[in-house]
Amino acid sequence: MSTLPAGRATAPDVEPAPTLLCVFAVTDSPAPPDVLARTPGHDGGGPLRALPAGPFHLVVQDVPAADFGEEALAERLNRPDVLERCARAHHRGVEAAAGAGSAVPLPMATLYLDDGNAVRAVTAREASLRALLERLRDRTEWAVKVHGPAAGAADPADGEGAADGRSYLRRASARRRTERETREQAMARAHAVDRELRAHAVAATRHRPQSERLTGTSVPQLLNAAYLVDDVRREEFVRAVGRLAREAGTAGLEVTVSGPWIPYSFARPDPVEVVT
Repeated sequence: MSTLPAGRATAPDVEPAPTLLCVFAVTDSPAPPDVLARTPGHDGGGPLRALPAGPFHLVVQDVPAADFGEEALAERLNRPDVLERCARAHHRGVEAAAGAGSAVPLPMATLYLDDGNAVRAVTAREASLRALLERLRDRTEWAVKVHGPAAGAADPADGEGAADGRSYLRRASARRRTERETREQAMARAHAVDRELRAHAVAATRHRPQSERLTGTSVPQLLNAAYLVDDVRREEFVRAVGRLAREAGTAGLEVTVSGPWIPYSFARPDPVEVVT
């Protein structure tokens, strides 16, 4: 039987693991502590907390440097499951910030070495952040997508019995012309939907149409747009979408709307398209 020397009975001090600071959003009102306390952030990180930054308030989380360092994070975000968890955690942090009022969401995984670095970086952008907070105040983002028309028109070069080569080529040419004209008409209708909805918004932007893999349908996406809408005009906007959807439906197009969302698409100092 042996005993440890008295000096070894106490566990040695353990250095805390290095951390980085993840900033989710900038507000001009502090997020309620109880909201932050019950909002989970990134896996492995500390609790969400509010960090004063000059005239602003940040929603932040201490995250492990081993997972959020540049190389480690790049490798992890290549894994779809990790990317999804990070995106969800980021959105939760932004939502917690937006619960206090106008909030500017920062890009996912905005990282600083520590509180001091984050505060200096944010206060250096005071003018642009103030302008963004005012721009987004009492406004939300609405997404509108236009799909169609569905493919499936019978190939005029098929199913008409035997034909000589010249007849076949003539029908094939007619089919291609019809498809092109149908596509052009559908695009014109989609653009008309976009133009009309801008009259009900304070800003708008078009995103790249989503692929079939993302939409889950082979029907082409003609419009993938986002609109920044005054909250007091949201019902008017939704009614306008409904009317346009009914009109476009007669031409085989589908118009869908979702929202209200936190205005990620407009949280930039240089929005690409502003409705005037």
